[in-house]
Amino acid sequence: MRRGVRNLDEIVRSADAARKRRARAAHQSGARFLCLLLAILAVLSSGCVSRRLTIRSNPPGAKVFVDNYEIESVTPVSVPYVYYGTRQIRLVRDGFETATVLQPIPTPWYEYFPLDFVTENLLPWEIRDERTLEFTLVPQRMVPRERLRQEAEDLRRSVQGSGAAAPGAATPATPAAPTFTPPPVVAP
Repeated sequence: MRRGVRNLDEIVRSADAARKRRARAAHQSGARFLCLLLAILAVLSSGCVSRRLTIRSNPPGAKVFVDNYEIESVTPVSVPYVYYGTRQIRLVRDGFETATVLQPIPTPWYEYFPLDFVTENLLPWEIRDERTLEFTLVPQRMVPRERLRQEAEDLRRSVQGSGAAAPGAATPATPAAPTFTPPPVVAP
């Protein structure tokens, strides 16, 4: 009888061990499936930050240069950008003074390390960072010719009176350096 009870205990223990192994295997395969599912979702629904800079002018129709690169369109215009920082923006329009501005574009809080990795790669939605810059162009100042000529003459007299050379004035000629002329080549 002892032997039968002992075998029964062994059978129960081995059945329990088998049940635990199956449960552990199911849990591990479920964990693997969950990790695989999360990886696929992360790849398919990766986050993104779209950045857009809109430049407007009053009056509209000015040609735009951002960091000395011409934008193909005239104001109002929207362009994508990648990096934050200070941008040189130049607006040019006939009949108006050229406006050149060093415009800072500050970095938002979600673009600092380590949050930038999460917002750029893991968030399942898109973050839009849209900046709008507005400029008022000043009409070009028209100076009468006589007044311009008078100011030029006054400047010339003030420079000549001080003994300094006027900007753009001709400097005294220096003697020419001797030139070298190669001997003639004689054909054989």
